[in-house]
Amino acid sequence: MTSEPVLAVSSLVKRFGDVTAVDGVGFELMPGASLGIVGESGSGKTTTARILAGLDAPTSGTVLLDGEPVTGRSRRARLRRARLLQMIFQDPYGSFDPRQSIAASIAEPMRLHLPGSAADRRARVAELLDQVGLSERAGASLPRDLSGGQRQRAAIARALGIRPRVLVLDEAVAALDVSIQAQILTLLDGLRRDTGIAYVFVSHDLAVVRHITDTAVVMRHGRIVERGDTETILREPRHPYTRLLLDSIPAPGWDLDRVARDRRALDPSS
Repeated sequence: MTSEPVLAVSSLVKRFGDVTAVDGVGFELMPGASLGIVGESGSGKTTTARILAGLDAPTSGTVLLDGEPVTGRSRRARLRRARLLQMIFQDPYGSFDPRQSIAASIAEPMRLHLPGSAADRRARVAELLDQVGLSERAGASLPRDLSGGQRQRAAIARALGIRPRVLVLDEAVAALDVSIQAQILTLLDGLRRDTGIAYVFVSHDLAVVRHITDTAVVMRHGRIVERGDTETILREPRHPYTRLLLDSIPAPGWDLDRVARDRRALDPSS
């Protein structure tokens, strides 16, 4: 018996007035897998992530979670999507109540989505804090009292609290120092192995995508221009845009003039 996708996206379109931000995007995510969505600013990757999380409504297309559509605006659809899919942002500070302790913020989604007593929630919060490497003292702190890396760990703990099937991470380590990035990526990799959660990892950073994803799609001007095994895409890119992304990474012998010429060739009108 073959496993069914936990997330299936088909013919996704999002227009803002005359601008088409997402144009015919589709992909599948299997349980426990990790998919990268790669592209520069304006490629449509963040809009795609926001649609998955229900923060933007698609103009057309479908998003299926566990085989059922979740792009509706009904209360049932919103609750089901939140129960199955959680999102982590580049800077989670704005998603925490500044007056509420980290432990209380982690417990809040459990109170909304899961049965159980207050004692059950306290025990689960303690388990989650330990799982992401935060102390009891950090749990008692307010968001402003934590570092960026600690807040990101807290955001991960909060997202995991209701045991979702999919975690969407939008540039989740982009604002962190390189050493903290490595810690968070190692944490995420271990959590995926331990829990079987699936990731959609949105990033412009190809090194991060290589580390954390199995497969990837490359987006440009709202469309997917390349897809496949992450390592294969990064080692043997087929589309000129993917090659341009790779060539744009500073390295010994980096030819900035050639990168600029290649970009003009892709966008002759710019």
